[in-house]
Amino acid sequence: MSDAAPATASLATTCCVVGGGPAGMVLGLLLARAGIEVVVLEKHADFLRDFRGDTIHPSTLEIMDELGLLDELLKLPHNKVPRLGVQIGDTSINVADFTWLPPRYAFIALMPQWDFLDFLASKARAYPNFKLVTQADVVDLIEERGRIVGVRAQTPQGPLDVLANLTVGCDGRRSTVRAKAGLEVEDIGAPIDVFWMRLSRRPDDPTSGGRLAAGSFVAMLDRGDYFQLAYVIPKSAAERIKEQGLPAFREIIAKALPFLADRVDELKTWDDVKLLTVSIDRLRTWYRAGLLCIGDAAHAMSPIGGVGINLAIQDAVAAANILWKPLKDGTLSTFDLAKVQHRRTFPTRVTQRLQVLAQNRIVQPVLSSNQPLQASWAVRLFNQLPLLQRIPARIVGVGIRPEHVRSPDAASG
Repeated sequence: MSDAAPATASLATTCCVVGGGPAGMVLGLLLARAGIEVVVLEKHADFLRDFRGDTIHPSTLEIMDELGLLDELLKLPHNKVPRLGVQIGDTSINVADFTWLPPRYAFIALMPQWDFLDFLASKARAYPNFKLVTQADVVDLIEERGRIVGVRAQTPQGPLDVLANLTVGCDGRRSTVRAKAGLEVEDIGAPIDVFWMRLSRRPDDPTSGGRLAAGSFVAMLDRGDYFQLAYVIPKSAAERIKEQGLPAFREIIAKALPFLADRVDELKTWDDVKLLTVSIDRLRTWYRAGLLCIGDAAHAMSPIGGVGINLAIQDAVAAANILWKPLKDGTLSTFDLAKVQHRRTFPTRVTQRLQVLAQNRIVQPVLSSNQPLQASWAVRLFNQLPLLQRIPARIVGVGIRPEHVRSPDAASG
């Protein structure tokens, strides 16, 4: 029996996308649609993972519409959230109203992310120049004379080198690509973490929204027959809470959401409670020669507003708009990559600034309070002046500087 290491397989393409999340799959689809050879590397065998961001916002629905895919996408199981509200103490406040947007995307669609990603993958595979490689864990970059020319991955079949004119890191907030590239990360700071869990939902239960009370902030997403719950905790408090035991945690949830008190026993073990370690950061420079980072790999977002996925998709659309032609012509330069960062820096900074304000002005004071909460007069204005509800709807649903598909469909001529 030989102890020799397995031979390294090699694959060449125009663009290698690392990470099969929303940004990676949308970018892969758009580039393939424009006639670019693209390989997407996904380290898992499939997309089936729980407690990922499952919100598809109006901006993403509009992009799907521009691609002619919206009607088919919405045939998949989903729930529509036309409005978002929050209960502060005993007062319910209507915060965001999406119904003033164009009717085809006047709501947030709650859809399992694996269904959305499978849908994108199926559409991308229709193009012969698209290839999705699963169980490909990228472990290093391949560099020649200061330029990134591809990646090295581990697969069940052995090592795989993917050589490409452009490598795009879409591999999330713990990005291997950005770490191996040595790109400098600016930590903005996040004073919170989040416990994710699910509890069954009954027809007469409330719908999606938030609940703020003394020392407690929990968000509920109506998933039809169950709630996806996000219980916000102070940074690094997870171990202390776990040490107090699961029965004590069940009591915390029951107190925060009394109508769910008879269902908290559905949390059988701590395996039913997933911890999201929240971070807000961004790269000072998103690129190197031959390499670009977008989405969470370029700017990790707080879960506040659920905007991270949709911001990442906006990055992907902008990247495809800017890069498809130089990729096709073989004229790609570092200046082209800088254009992507320049285009997306403003919406990233504004969105992160708003998240930091929400954390510092709302979430932290609520978590540190032991006094009964009451909605302020300014917050109550949202109920009295419904037009105000359009502002959060615009920020959360549409975003800052929304992108539109400008890359062509090569198949249509």
